[in-house]
Amino acid sequence: MKAISYGAYGSAEVLEYGELPDPKVGPDSVLVKVRAAAVNPVDWKAREGHLQGGLDAVFPVIPGWDVSGVVVQPGVAVDEFTVGDEVIGYVREDFLSRGTFAEYVAAPVRTLARKPLRLSFEEAAGLPLAGLTAYQVLHRTLRIRDGETVLVHAAAGGVGSLAVQLARHAGCRVVGTASERNHEHVRSLGGEPVEYGEGLAERLRELVPDGFDAAFDTVGGEALRVSADTLAPDGRLASIADREVFSYGGRYAFVRPDAADLARLAELAEQGIVSVHVDRVFPLARAADAYRLNEIGRTRGKIVVTVDWDA
Repeated sequence: MKAISYGAYGSAEVLEYGELPDPKVGPDSVLVKVRAAAVNPVDWKAREGHLQGGLDAVFPVIPGWDVSGVVVQPGVAVDEFTVGDEVIGYVREDFLSRGTFAEYVAAPVRTLARKPLRLSFEEAAGLPLAGLTAYQVLHRTLRIRDGETVLVHAAAGGVGSLAVQLARHAGCRVVGTASERNHEHVRSLGGEPVEYGEGLAERLRELVPDGFDAAFDTVGGEALRVSADTLAPDGRLASIADREVFSYGGRYAFVRPDAADLARLAELAEQGIVSVHVDRVFPLARAADAYRLNEIGRTRGKIVVTVDWDA
């Protein structure tokens, strides 16, 4: 099969496009014919070696954890899916090797759910990792409640945009930081946009004088400090970007594969409650360019790589 891979840690220059063996399908997995895979910051951080402390790499590594595609072979113990089912998945295992930037991926059933019919394969590929991150942080870590006021950083990004929609659906008032060019987009998601940068804390205090009930940091650094400074006295704080959150009495979160959570997200997408904005689409052969663009940041929504099976 055609795939993107790297044989050593490094920059996007280590990524290669070429032939690799088709994946083997274990008893509890299904072989997915990949239609699209989304780029996430964790992908290139893993490629640069920043996750070595928790995940071993078995080289060559095929990057990517997000996928949308079609089941072509169920494992012998699988009865959840059958040939032809359209699925989405957050296909993370406990090591780096068998990712989604390939024509095929062997995905454990615990990482999969049925694809929402109303989403394209490109849109659906952007839902699993970002959507699960937003869902689990809001509902498991921060435990948001109807009527609360929630701060979301980078509200136009992949995780942030989904967090805004999910928090609004939960009945919360949502304030989101974003660049001015993305303010209308944040409003369209149901959030109140605020320009990030110098003076952010003062702008947030003007909007929410009593402080936020919950703050979701997706950026780290100064954004984390501002989050802590603008919380209500009993406010809750979570970060997916900066372990310094512990020093502010908050919690650090790392998304987990969860088929039930993913199915719930798919249901919300099917109902039109959450949507995925696709910023750019690249063919598989140009995945390195997709990674370079993601590393720059400032993306609205998701960057997606597709496999063209009609070519």
